[in-house]
Amino acid sequence: MAPTEVLAEQHFRTVRGLLNEFENPVQQDNVITVYLPNMRRPFTAGLLTGSTRARVRKEVLRMASEGHMDLLVGTHALIQEGVEIPNLALAIMDEQHRFGVAQRSTLRNQGEEQPHSLMMSATPIPRTLQLTLYGDLDVSLIEELPPGRQEILTRIVPEDKRQAAYSFVRQQVAAGRQAFIICPLVEESDKLDVKAAVDEHKRLSGEVFADLRVGLLHGRMPGREKDRVMRQFRDADLDILVATAVVEVGIDLHQFRGRVGRGEYKSYCLLMSESESERALERLAALESTRDGFQLAQIDLQIRHEGDIFGTSQSGEQTALRIANLFDQDLMALARREAANIMEADPELTDPRHAGVAEERDRFLTRAEQHIGD
Repeated sequence: MAPTEVLAEQHFRTVRGLLNEFENPVQQDNVITVYLPNMRRPFTAGLLTGSTRARVRKEVLRMASEGHMDLLVGTHALIQEGVEIPNLALAIMDEQHRFGVAQRSTLRNQGEEQPHSLMMSATPIPRTLQLTLYGDLDVSLIEELPPGRQEILTRIVPEDKRQAAYSFVRQQVAAGRQAFIICPLVEESDKLDVKAAVDEHKRLSGEVFADLRVGLLHGRMPGREKDRVMRQFRDADLDILVATAVVEVGIDLHQFRGRVGRGEYKSYCLLMSESESERALERLAALESTRDGFQLAQIDLQIRHEGDIFGTSQSGEQTALRIANLFDQDLMALARREAANIMEADPELTDPRHAGVAEERDRFLTRAEQHIGD
């Protein structure tokens, strides 16, 4: 499950490209079928999005419900009413920070049994990190850049240097490049973000870059309109794209920074803010100092806290447990082994040596029961 149609289509094209390497693939609208080595029946992959035509959607849903769809790629359409995936064994959420807790849970509950889950993100939300620290999630880190990927030069631009930054953007466009302008950089209010993006688009397209093709993208636009704008930018029909982060969770400017630096040219990330708050400056300084998404996520966890691990809040509430951080992998593995040993030797925690653990368990269960009751 991917957050946008553009990304879902990209994943499906990748799958289709891999399957085309085998003999005699059969392709239909949104479906590809091929025989794989050592597999007695054909392997089928499909695509389901909000734009999928009714006839094609009906066929894809039929194949999924009857267990004939081995791999289904899609958007939020995968968790809409009428979608049945009875044999779901693996649920993958790409850009998982772009989905709410309930949406991720709905996908995992599509099958008759609890599936394995893979949550992918360059900057996990604080709540996800805290679940990792508790041992509820395992972590796989991709620490190397893809081949050919260049390091992105990131700089904070003070107010008195803003015009110079605009001139630099113009130079890059003249050289055939493109630019994102994401605003606001720090605010986390949907209404404020949309207004800021609309106002900034009007100013930039009418005054600063009047001779350039400047597009607008924000979270309150209809899904098809958002996808249309993203396709325009992808196809180089726009020089500059003014946008919000679309879903405002985590330090997701790092996600936008990751969209550049993928080609043969040097890429840049310029950070500009009118805010003087300590929190805003701290987050921007973190972005300037590191390109490591997990390190940024750890900083975000420290700044915003992890949210409600029982409910749907993904930041803002801090628990009492503050022992390890994300990078203490050896310590967390040791703690998990010790916990397993204690539960095997004393499952009821009646040993006086485990009184402190029993107290924390009771406090945890009381809160969980209150959440279930609510």
